[in-house]
Amino acid sequence: MKLGYCTITWGGVVGHPVGVTSVKDLFYLTHGSMDTAVKDIAAAGYQGVEMFDGNLAHYEDNPEQLRGILEEAGVSLVSVYTGANFVYADILPDELHRIQRAAELAATFGAERLVVGGGARRAAGTTDEDYRRLGEALDRVTDIAETAGLTATYHPHLTTIVESPDELERLMPLTRIGFCPDTAHLAAGGADPAAVIRKYPERIRHVHLKDLRKDPFSFLPLGQGELDFPDIVQAIKESGYDSWLMVELDEYDGNPREAAEISRQYLEELLP
Repeated sequence: MKLGYCTITWGGVVGHPVGVTSVKDLFYLTHGSMDTAVKDIAAAGYQGVEMFDGNLAHYEDNPEQLRGILEEAGVSLVSVYTGANFVYADILPDELHRIQRAAELAATFGAERLVVGGGARRAAGTTDEDYRRLGEALDRVTDIAETAGLTATYHPHLTTIVESPDELERLMPLTRIGFCPDTAHLAAGGADPAAVIRKYPERIRHVHLKDLRKDPFSFLPLGQGELDFPDIVQAIKESGYDSWLMVELDEYDGNPREAAEISRQYLEELLP
């Protein structure tokens, strides 16, 4: 298994403000420098990176700039993260338009995977129909990704309609998309991450590793929280998945390179 790191820590996650009035242009972004992030990730000993679709869009008119950054650092762009509401029929075409653009950008820069989160929670409450719509939309995302030569995976996430293990169980039979377990988001949603990985071994196509402290709540570098990573890694191995492990940390009160190094050192001790 190869190790990669997500660039989200260099600036945190934001949304492009134009998306407030134009859904088709609502990308995920981190405001940090991708040049700095990629160099720091490479210096910490990782072989690959994951970026947001909005950060790739920044290089759309000058692709050689990002290719040069990646080549100079000696890392590859493994995956691109995007997402949508998915449950509102009227805006779904514009959301899929944006995901199509994200997939094309990912392919342009040599990524292997498209990682997708989402499924909005309605103010009036989530319905069975919402899960049906989410499942159908994720199948369309899978088609979009495959056309671009990518593998699509779904990432359960806090604040979406797929947080808890019961909610994931409702969704999985409704779609053929691959599964991206995020260890900390699964735990925060009430799951045992290793148990979830063991439940869906044949669906795993991508992995996010992240540690968690529940009280007070905080995402943390690997080995600094409460999660049982020896068991999690064993569950991943049992599943037959032997590809990229992407370390992710949504935010860090300090130098993001330091957090990447802490997690890398932990994995060096954990992985044979």
